[in-house]
Amino acid sequence: MSTAIEQTVEARLVAAAPRMPTIPATLFYDRLDPFAVRMSFPAPSTLEGVEVRWTFARELLMAGLDAPEGHGDVRVRPYGYDRTVLEFHSPEGTAVVHVRSGEIRRFLRATTDLVPVGAEHRQRDLDQDLADLLREAG
Repeated sequence: MSTAIEQTVEARLVAAAPRMPTIPATLFYDRLDPFAVRMSFPAPSTLEGVEVRWTFARELLMAGLDAPEGHGDVRVRPYGYDRTVLEFHSPEGTAVVHVRSGEIRRFLRATTDLVPVGAEHRQRDLDQDLADLLREAG
């Protein structure tokens, strides 16, 4: 059985220009890090010209499909009939992208098939995690 899910989605970057360019973005989920989702943007679509990755809670993405969620660096909210807005805040500025909600729902269904909501803790070896933390602290 696979331990990870990767799905390319079509994202529309909201910019000052009237046209919103489409960029490929990738959603990634790994059962070894069951609470987190990563979203990456390819180098040509970023101001720095390097791939940019954001990591945030799977729960945030799920909740943001139905109502505004998030108060930190990543915020998610529904927009219109079938769009979801993701805002990524950093010291350099804010990036706002629209993604089809159906694409996000399909990705989230695959993640919950891999690791059901509420069962994330079963994917972690808490004893090993604690040993790793103590080793790093010592």
